[in-house]
Amino acid sequence: MFNNRVNMKASEENLSANNIIGKETHFKGDIETFGNIRIEGKVTGKINTKSKIALGEFSIVDGTIFAKNAEIAGELKGEIEISETLVLKPTARVRGKIKTKILIVDEGAVFDGGCRMLKEVKGTKIIEAMADLTSKMEPLKINQSI
Repeated sequence: MFNNRVNMKASEENLSANNIIGKETHFKGDIETFGNIRIEGKVTGKINTKSKIALGEFSIVDGTIFAKNAEIAGELKGEIEISETLVLKPTARVRGKIKTKILIVDEGAVFDGGCRMLKEVKGTKIIEAMADLTSKMEPLKINQSI
C-alpha cells in the first residue's frame, strides 16, 4: 500500500516536469517523458509524452510524435498521434500523417499529408508505455564535474 502511494506521487511529479530542447540544439534519438516538452531546436527521432508537446516557431522535428496534446508552430516531417487536441499555429508547417481527436488549424498553417480524425486515439498505448517506463525508472544521477 505504501509503495503504491510513493509510485502515485512520483507519477504526479513526473507529469508536472517541463523539458526543453533549446534553440541551436540538435537532438538525435528517442525522447520519452511524462511531463510537458517544448522544442525550440531540432529533433530527429521519436518523441513520446503523456502530457503536452509544443514546437516553437523555428523548431524542426523529423520523426514521430505521440502526446496527449500538441501545439505546433514550427516544422514537422513525419507522423503525429495526439490523443486529445492538436493545434496548428499560423507558422506551422506539417508534412506527414496526423491522427488526433480534435484538430484546430489557425489561418496560415500549412499541412501536406493525411489526417485521420478519430473518436478515440490509441491513448492507452501511450499510457501503457509510460506505466511500463515508470516501473523501470531509477533516479537520475548527474555528475557535475567541470
